[in-house]
Amino acid sequence: MYNILRPILDVVVLTFLLYKSYAIVVKTNGIQIIKAAVIVAISYAVAVLLKLQTVIWIFNALAPVLLIAFAIVFQPELRKMFLKLGQSQWFAFGSRSKHTYVDSVLIAAEMLSKQKRGMLAVFMRHTKMDDIIQSGTKLNADLSSSLLVTIFGMDTPLHDGACFIQGGKLIAAGCFLPLSEQYDIKKTFGTRHRAALGLSEISDAVVLVVSEETGAMSLAYDSKLHYDLSATEITKILENLLEITPESYNMEDTIDEHKKAD
Repeated sequence: MYNILRPILDVVVLTFLLYKSYAIVVKTNGIQIIKAAVIVAISYAVAVLLKLQTVIWIFNALAPVLLIAFAIVFQPELRKMFLKLGQSQWFAFGSRSKHTYVDSVLIAAEMLSKQKRGMLAVFMRHTKMDDIIQSGTKLNADLSSSLLVTIFGMDTPLHDGACFIQGGKLIAAGCFLPLSEQYDIKKTFGTRHRAALGLSEISDAVVLVVSEETGAMSLAYDSKLHYDLSATEITKILENLLEITPESYNMEDTIDEHKKAD
């Protein structure tokens, strides 16, 4: 039985090592090492094929020197490769999350919540909202929690409006959203919550709101406002909704009834 499984195990282990090695190399400049090694190998193969004795002798004589030269010339790339090798999670195939930028937004939201600073962040999905984005300032910047805290944590010209997020990019900030036309909104909700709800009524966007009065974090989507959610609840809902699957539009079961505000 072992003799039958041995060739299969051999192939599986070799495939696994090649896959992980490739995943590490493509993230560094180590690909240059491979190109150089391939050129040398092809040159040696040609010399052997054509029986170029002088060239073969030179290659054999210089082999130890070439190895040392490779190590010296490509030392930075080799170092990066081994660092990546030590940091890599060997049994983690693929990306852990398609929406890691959600964490950056949540970190900023929690910081602003503690400071009782308001925040309005729009996660774009399918609906085009160019006219609303035009009302603010286009940034097209890499998304980070420090950038969001700078925008909303200080009295900057952009802190009163909403920021638009798509993927890992902060598309624009200081944008003005349409207010909700629902007549039965709670009187305690301020302009930010009404604006978040208003945008959710005319688009498929998901809007994160941090209350300036209470510090409560809420989400508005599908014409409903889900008030005072925990960071864990928000992360779960956002990662689900941003997958753009039909079932991800129905998330009411994940939220306690007393936290809903229709």
